[in-house]
Amino acid sequence: MNRNLVEQRVLVVAKWASLAFFVFITAFPLVYMIALSFKDIGKILQEPSNFLPSWDELSGFETYRSVLRSDSEGGYGFVKFIKNSAIVALATVIITVTLGTLAAYAAARLNFFGKRQISAIIVLVYLFPAIVLAIPLFVVFSRIGLRDSLAGLSIVYLAQTIPVALYMLRTYFETVPKEIEEAAMADGCGRLAVIRRVTLPLSAPAIASVSLYVFMIAWNEFLFAFLFLQAERDRWTLPLGLQQLDTAEVAKTVLMAGSVIISVPIIILFFVAERFLTEGLTAGGVKG
Repeated sequence: MNRNLVEQRVLVVAKWASLAFFVFITAFPLVYMIALSFKDIGKILQEPSNFLPSWDELSGFETYRSVLRSDSEGGYGFVKFIKNSAIVALATVIITVTLGTLAAYAAARLNFFGKRQISAIIVLVYLFPAIVLAIPLFVVFSRIGLRDSLAGLSIVYLAQTIPVALYMLRTYFETVPKEIEEAAMADGCGRLAVIRRVTLPLSAPAIASVSLYVFMIAWNEFLFAFLFLQAERDRWTLPLGLQQLDTAEVAKTVLMAGSVIISVPIIILFFVAERFLTEGLTAGGVKG
């Protein structure tokens, strides 16, 4: 048999075996988590190897009902936590994208004193560990009365989200040809009109990817939420609610149900915005 043909077949087999292996190690934890979230803890203890739920368990949703029920009904109040997380995440996305777009456009198009230094300082803030920023922010927000509020938490998240939004959007705006903007200005558009009518439509993939990334940061963040909201249970976000399930008194199947609830929205958003995310992360890498 031809040597080249043998090598090609071996490479094909190796490729598909590698893909199958990586898909398995990536998907199995998620499948295992979802399966356990439907199981009865008693059956898990009796048969640890049998983690697949029965049809009755799949249709019962008992663990999810327990997680979503309010405290007064004997549950864990996740409906309230979902609402709080959605408010914080959406507010963070709106503020970050608005300020980040204007700042990135200025860094990419306008000339002003200290332009490079200011951009570098903003991005440098993102490189600091979160705990380094947490302590001074905690002191400042305690003094101004915003420590135990969702609005205060959304503002705190800007320290993490605006630098990365500025970096990603500035790189993308630099790929938009200046000639298109100059032609719009020649037709009578002002700078803001050019941004709204020309730059933003052309930069939709980058803005979508930044929005998704910022949403994931705000949705999953734990440290700042713990420091700023721990004392006010009614204002807890999902990561704080999930932490209360990680105790010996709570069945692990309930913990898995809470983990599914916090993970599914991000997974859905990723698949919905996958095309925009891919374009936004790759298009800025090549100068137009």
